[in-house]
This record gives sequence, structure tokens and C-alpha cells, in this order.
Amino acid sequence: MVDETRVHSARRYNYWLGGKDNFAVDRESGDQIAAVFPTIRTTARENRGFLRRAVTHLTTEGGQRQFLDIGTGLPTADNTHQVAQRNAPDARVVYVDNDPMVLAHARALLTSTREGRTAYLEADLREPGKILADPTVRDVLDFDRPVTLMLIAVLHFIDGTDQARRIVRTLLDELPSGSHIVLSHGTSDYADAETHARFATMAARGKLDAWPRTRDEVRSLVDGLELLEPGLVPVSEWRAEGETGPRPTPAEVAVYGVVARKP
Repeated sequence: MVDETRVHSARRYNYWLGGKDNFAVDRESGDQIAAVFPTIRTTARENRGFLRRAVTHLTTEGGQRQFLDIGTGLPTADNTHQVAQRNAPDARVVYVDNDPMVLAHARALLTSTREGRTAYLEADLREPGKILADPTVRDVLDFDRPVTLMLIAVLHFIDGTDQARRIVRTLLDELPSGSHIVLSHGTSDYADAETHARFATMAARGKLDAWPRTRDEVRSLVDGLELLEPGLVPVSEWRAEGETGPRPTPAEVAVYGVVARKP
């Protein structure tokens, strides 16, 4: 059952991307954040571009064929399985999200190639053990072979860096050597004092549901892993040499991205 009175990050993100699968409460929340951070739509587009470039690299050069995408969001252009199967038709993808609306759309719109597989699971990132043990996940993904864990703009909805680290560790511990993680995460590192103050006011009023982290805090989420070049950078700068047009500044994006390999 979809609750139209409660903000959901996936629907708000859909609104920022120009989609129509959102409710008034999501648009209101999105507009409130945009009033403080006017380039939020640029952030959403650049985050999607990072996903596309990372998955393209991992399928074409990294030999990756299995993806566990948690915090999927509503379907839009260049979803994980579309990018992966465009380069490797036999790629397998399991999507996970905790919004029934996301899963309803995913089942209707996200179809696999004949050679690959795509599946969907309604579950919460805060319960990684349940995700890993789910029969759907185990049926589609072979945990004896490398799996790429996709955590795109989702960990900043976890309150507490220690909890975020535990979630990532639980998930990665189950994956074999040669697996990867693709992670993007909001940051306030580039915000000026006025923006910090305005976000603090929104947080005090219960208008925020995300916790941006510093570069060091985001880096700690992938401790012990081998970072692929260029390391931990704003998503707009991760292997973006082929992008056309002027690139946004780190302050306009305010999201870090990293791709790392499990030794």
C-alpha cells in the first residue's frame, strides 16, 4: 500500500529528474530542499551519469556480470540493468527498494534481455541480512562469483556513520573476492555557512531525512577495498572525460562517488 501523505526519497528524486511518478508531498519536500540547494536537479542528473559510467566500465573492462542494486529508485533512463545488459546481455541484476510504488513500476517496466535476468525485491537497506538471505537474491545471483553492490545515493538516508559502515560491511562480507561496490553519497563539504545554517534549520524542523557526510566519513565506508581511479571524487568528475558541455562545480553537485574492488 502506497502512502501518499508521506515523503519518499525515490519519488522526490523522480520529481527532481523531471518524472511524473510522485505525489504533492514529494514535490513539496523537493521544492523546500531546492530552495536551499538550487542545483539539486543538477545533482540528480550527475548522479545518474555516474551510475551509467561506473556500470559501463565494470561490464566492459571489469568483466562484471552480476549486480545487486539496493535503493533502486523509480525507473528512469539508463537503469542499472539497461546499462549492464547493453554491454553484456548476460548480466544479472537484482533491484531492492522499500517503496511498493518503486517495485510496482519496476516489475512493469524493467524487463531483462533473454540472455540475462532481472529481479525485484521489496526490502529495506537497514536489514541487509534479510536481503542477502532472500530466495530471489540467491536464485538470480551466484555468490561464488563476483557481485557488484550498487549503493547509489542511498546511504545518506542512514542516520549514523557507524550504522552505515555496519550495513556496508555486512553486505560486502558476503561477496567473494573480485566483487565491487559502486557508491555515491551526499556531502556538505562544499556548502557555505549560510547553506549549512539553512539545512540545520530544516533538520530541526523535521524537514530533512538525509545525513550528508564528509569526505573522510564517506571514505571510511570503503576502508580495506581497492579504489579504482580516480578514487573518491565528486560524481561529476568520475571518469567524465567523455561528457559534453560545461561540467558543474563540486559545490553544485555535492555528491561523492567511488568505485572500489574487494581484494
